Amino acid sequence: MKFSLISAVALLAAASTVEAAAPLKDLASKKGIYIGAALGNGNLADAEFVKILKREFNHITPENSMKWEVTEPSPATFSFGLGDEIVEAALAQKAKLRGHTLVWHSQLAPWVNQATWTKANLTYAIERHIKAVAGYYNNVPLDHWDVVNEVISDSNGLPRDSVFLKTFGSVDAYVELAFRLAKKYAPKSKLYINDYNMEGEAIAKSDALYELTKRLLKKGVPIDGVGAQGHMLVGQVPSNITAVLEKFTKLGVDVAITELDIRATLPFTQDKLDQQGKDYEAVFRACLAVKRCKGITLWGITDKYSWIPGVFPTEGAALVWDENYQPKPAYDGIVRALTTKAPASYTKPGKGKN
Repeated sequence: MKFSLISAVALLAAASTVEAAAPLKDLASKKGIYIGAALGNGNLADAEFVKILKREFNHITPENSMKWEVTEPSPATFSFGLGDEIVEAALAQKAKLRGHTLVWHSQLAPWVNQATWTKANLTYAIERHIKAVAGYYNNVPLDHWDVVNEVISDSNGLPRDSVFLKTFGSVDAYVELAFRLAKKYAPKSKLYINDYNMEGEAIAKSDALYELTKRLLKKGVPIDGVGAQGHMLVGQVPSNITAVLEKFTKLGVDVAITELDIRATLPFTQDKLDQQGKDYEAVFRACLAVKRCKGITLWGITDKYSWIPGVFPTEGAALVWDENYQPKPAYDGIVRALTTKAPASYTKPGKGKN
């Protein structure tokens, strides 16, 4: 959905008022955090995308090219070419990297889901995979690794159903295994557990992830950080993100916003884009308010390549640049968060209409 529905004049006016404050990476560094972007291999062929990536961001996450289906498409057959492309692009602009992801129920190679496993055999397969993938990139090194991803179910806080849960019998068992192996084979990286829809307090998923992290840390499992993905809706950004992040840091771990996008419902109007700007500002202010929040990664740069419309057909416009690479009010919101103190009258977004 292109933004011809919205006044181009208004968007260009917004751009002209904020671009003087760019690049975002310098503003973020002054505040002690990084600002990252997820990168697909195809994006590297888009000159405008690469231009913005180099100018604005100092941290890069490979969107898909380090996932199991790509790196080990058949047993013990490994492929690192796509991941290497992302690594080379990051190193060329002196950006740091986040590995994503080692153990996840989705985007697995089909053979992992189709096999009949014993606990011993799956343990062997997980170690082989982590040794190969994390070990391969250990000498880069990657700044962070999302070791496990989305292990808590969406609605009730119970462990998510997966081949790993079915085989090991408990989420604690396979998450512990993954982290201990990641520490062994990627000792130079900070190791994260990553999930979504856990950014607000008093919800089952957030509480379950907290308790899981607490139990594992008590056992000495080497968890360095918790990633809050941050796939949110315009006008529905939780007002207590800071409290949630701080709660996790009290366990002794770092936190980060790892996959931020804030989507709107059709039709995309200027009011929704303005609200989106306030929402992006709120998320950045929430991170800045937490001493151990290390940074924020946007799940993409431009709406041109966003995953949202393919999954949510009536939603979109989730990113900071529109399909024509014009910065939206979201850009201005990020700049406000990175350059100004919140005014006394500031009210965190979260109750607006989507």
